[in-house]
Amino acid sequence: MKTGARNKLQAKVTSIQSDNIMSLVKFEATAPQGMASVITTESVQEMGLKVGDTVTLVIKAIHVLPVKG
Repeated sequence: MKTGARNKLQAKVTSIQSDNIMSLVKFEATAPQGMASVITTESVQEMGLKVGDTVTLVIKAIHVLPVKG
């Protein structure tokens, strides 16, 4: 996925809580603090996100966007 954001961190998915519409995905970042992102459940499913996956966190404004791959 191409993004315009420039702030990125490597992170591991530590938990996913999903309902019909939205999911809360928590991460353990390489930096000493964890982060979380609320994204659509459809996005979680389309990316095939699983606990333990390594992703790149793209930080833009107030959003944290996980990018797998």
